Amino acid sequence: MNWFFLFLAGIFEIGWPLGFKLSQTTSYKISSLLFSGISMALSGLFLWMAQKTIPIGTAYAVWTGIGAAGTFLVGILLFKDPSDFFRIASATLIILGVIGLRFSH
Repeated sequence: MNWFFLFLAGIFEIGWPLGFKLSQTTSYKISSLLFSGISMALSGLFLWMAQKTIPIGTAYAVWTGIGAAGTFLVGILLFKDPSDFFRIASATLIILGVIGLRFSH
């Protein structure tokens, strides 16, 4: 169950930079910032819950990896961020690292 909490923490970790970006690119500034704040709080809560049995270093690396790779993907899909070979290869390495940490635990 704690790995599920860690996954949720990573998903909510994607939410707060998304909310920041939306507050800059839409007219929904207050609701986007509120979305960011709620995402931060939930991300922290689920990370805290996951760390009950998952080592702190593993939990933190997986949490930030999901957040970084997920935000990278959101940027490409929603905001037309660059998607050249080296950026995608680098993000793939982050994802492979997260998978490696999960299965080495």
